[in-house]
Formats: sequence, C-alpha cells, structure tokens
Amino acid sequence: MNRITINLEALQHNIRTVDGWMRAHQASWTLVCKVLCGHEPTLAALKSLGVRSIADSRLLNLEALPRTGDPVETWYLRLPHFPALKDIVRLASASLNTEIEIIEALDAEARRQNTVHRVVIMIEMGDLREGILPSSLIAYYERLLSLKNVQVLGIGANLGCLSGAVPNPEHLTQLALYKELLELKFKHRMAMISGGSSSLLPLLLENRVPRAVNHFRIGDSVFLGSDLINGGTLAGLRDDAFTVEADIVEIKEKSLVPLGETTSMSPFASLQPDEHSPGQRGYRAIVTVGQVDTEVSGLTPLDPNHQLAGASSDLAVINLGPDPGELKVGDTIRFRPSYGALVRLMMGKYIDKELLPDPGIFQAQLSRHATTSLPPVIDETFNQPEAAL
Repeated sequence: MNRITINLEALQHNIRTVDGWMRAHQASWTLVCKVLCGHEPTLAALKSLGVRSIADSRLLNLEALPRTGDPVETWYLRLPHFPALKDIVRLASASLNTEIEIIEALDAEARRQNTVHRVVIMIEMGDLREGILPSSLIAYYERLLSLKNVQVLGIGANLGCLSGAVPNPEHLTQLALYKELLELKFKHRMAMISGGSSSLLPLLLENRVPRAVNHFRIGDSVFLGSDLINGGTLAGLRDDAFTVEADIVEIKEKSLVPLGETTSMSPFASLQPDEHSPGQRGYRAIVTVGQVDTEVSGLTPLDPNHQLAGASSDLAVINLGPDPGELKVGDTIRFRPSYGALVRLMMGKYIDKELLPDPGIFQAQLSRHATTSLPPVIDETFNQPEAAL
C-alpha cells in the first residue's frame, strides 16, 4: 500500500534551526500544523520535541491535540465564524480576527465559558486576503477596549498567502508604526506584532525584519524546508521530512506520445511533457497514486531520471527513460511532495502514514539528549495585564 514516511529527525532539525533564528531575533513563534490534518502520532511526536505552541485552521485538528499528550497553547488561524464561536473559545487560546462583530461575540462566548480569549487584529497590507483597512484602525481598536473577556495580543498581517505579495521591510515597518500609534493613542502597551508566515524567513535571515515584529507563524518551512520567496529549500533546513512511496503495478516500454487523435476532454489536466516526438519510445511505470489521492502535479520523483508524465483518478504514469534499471513490478517509486500534495495526502484515508524512526525509539533517543524548547507564546510572554505607558 502507498505510504508517507515522516522523518522525525528531519522535523527535529528544522524546528531547532528555526527556533535558533527566532531566538537570535528575540522573537517567539508558533508552529502551524495545518498540513498534518490532525495526525495524532505526528502531533504527539512534536510535543515530545518540546513544541508547546501549535496553530491550525481546522477545529477538528485542534480537538485532536488533547489526545496526544500534554496540553499546549493553541491558535486558530481561519477567521472565526458565528456558528463555530463556542468551539473556538473552547479549543483555541487565541485567534486571528478582522470583524468587530465577531470579536464582540467571542467576548460574550468567553464570558459564558468563564475564560479569556486572546485575539490578534489582522491588518490589510497588500495581499488582499484578510485584514482591516489601516484607515479604520483607531476607531476599530477603540471599540475593543470595553471588552472584558477578550484580550488583544497585538496586530498582525498575512503576506504571500493569496495574491503573492512579497513581504518587504516597508510592510513590516508600517506594522510597527501602527502599533506605536495605537499605544500612544490609547496609553497602554501592545504585546506583539505577529508579522507573518514562512514567507518572512528569507527577510529574517537577511536581518531585514524590524525588532518590533516579535511573533511568527511558521509551518511550511518546518515541514518541507521551503523558501517561499526564492524557491527551493532554505539554507540550513532539510526538505526530507516527508516522502511519498507509491507501488509500481506496471512497467513496460511504450510510445511516449499518444497514438492517434487526442482530445482535451480528459477530466484531469495532462502532465505529458512536450519534448517527445512521434514514434519515440521509453519505459513507463504505472504507480497507484492518482488525482483522487492528491495533487499529483505536486509530486516530484526523487530519482532525477524519472519524470511524471500524467495521472488519472487512481494511477500516475512515470517516464523512466530508456532503461528501467532494477525497478520491477511490486517495487515503489519515491516522491517529494509539495505543500498542496502533502496536505491532501495527510487528509486522505487511502495512504498509510509511518513515523521514522519508531516513536518509541525516537523518544528514548530524546531522553538521552537535550530537547528543543518551543514554549507557549501567550503564557510565557503575554499572559500579563496590559502595562500602562
């Protein structure tokens, strides 16, 4: 059966590396685990690595966390909506928000649950996803001051998540100025600027992120090592935390160009490369992963001589070149997944997920060495009354 192998040592390396970058910047960070789709063994392993601040955009995934060991701080990343407010307050320590009516409803729900819910106010900085307009910031913030069961942690932004707006120091300096404006206007200190996601890491490594930006929401670069601005892998990170293995069910020498008349009416877009000419032949392998399972175009064969030719609902075709080597039916072909491919595979029920090394062995190894400490953001840094200026 197809499987995803999850390399815990690679995850440990990436968490330690990113944590080192954050400490050098005197910032805190939260691990965004959306891509895991609530996979409990991996969440438990992350906790064993010392991760205590986890974010997700699905309440079902947050609901899985208490079943995976010690309690952790939880962040809800999808904008809250009215039918889910009870569960958001119950399951999430903090959430990202833009609508004042939603925040007022969160306050009422937190009062019913006898708790305090924390919020980060998201500001539109050019990516055209969520965010209030800067011109409305003062009036918006003033309405929040009377709320008793909602605590404003600070302001934040998303960049590079929808429209491809590339983060730059000017965006981040603007955020810092908005924070200063609110502090001066309302005479109390704001704890944080949650500056963004993995797309900010290249700027951070170039020392171009203002110190006022003191919180990050990082997922993609930890799980895949991705450089979301320049492409490829960020220097110092590993890209081998997740490997997809698919079973070979056929290997044959065939024409590399379809025979006869073709149509564009296939239900799935073809990945057939254009460089082959009529009559050209080569070996092709068929593997048991298809568009029902994942975004097949996001699977890159680990062997550089292999090329993804196309996929239907249940199968993918791999060009092996003029010689299949030692591959045979029953073997597997291994792939590196993109974020889009990985999240669909982790969500699916048609593929096994295996942690390597075995979690028990990994835990024993950890007990002999110092573990990473990714502490709670709120409890350690922000769970204090707002200080007056």
